[in-house]
Amino acid sequence: MAQFTVNLHRYNPYANFKFRVRWDGRYVAGVSKVGALKRSTEVVKHREGGDFSSSRKAPGRTEYEAITLERGVTHDVDFEQWANKVWNYGSGLGAEVSLSDFRKDIIIDVYNEAGQLVLAYKVYRCWVSEYQAQADLDANANAVLIQTIKLENEGWERDYAVTEPAEPSFVEPA
Repeated sequence: MAQFTVNLHRYNPYANFKFRVRWDGRYVAGVSKVGALKRSTEVVKHREGGDFSSSRKAPGRTEYEAITLERGVTHDVDFEQWANKVWNYGSGLGAEVSLSDFRKDIIIDVYNEAGQLVLAYKVYRCWVSEYQAQADLDANANAVLIQTIKLENEGWERDYAVTEPAEPSFVEPA
């Protein structure tokens, strides 16, 4: 059976519920869901002049899908302030929003069950294309208010400087 390279006794993949999101050098409060990191590369078909029967395939342009971040509604205004850098209601002539800093690089940190950093992804040149201040209000529901931002981005990569940690061994109490 194949094993992890550092943790020889670990058989399970990492859980998807221990993560944190950073931008502007600090962690953003309350992020409870991060959409998938997905990229697609177009296929460019071509054929050589003398080859009548088959075509060849080459990689074309790579596109990165938008990433959605969700969190419970609080008094923290990070989502809203970032969304306002692209568009702010009431910004009339002469009061436009500056677009000089509307893009941010973000980092998504993933932790193991022991709270050790195991993976990190860097997402480049993100900007908010969609902002939802809250989900539908329902007096008959028993749920948390959720706000959402949709981040367009120009690429992401795994941070290979983050390596698999040696997990602590737990000793049964006597």
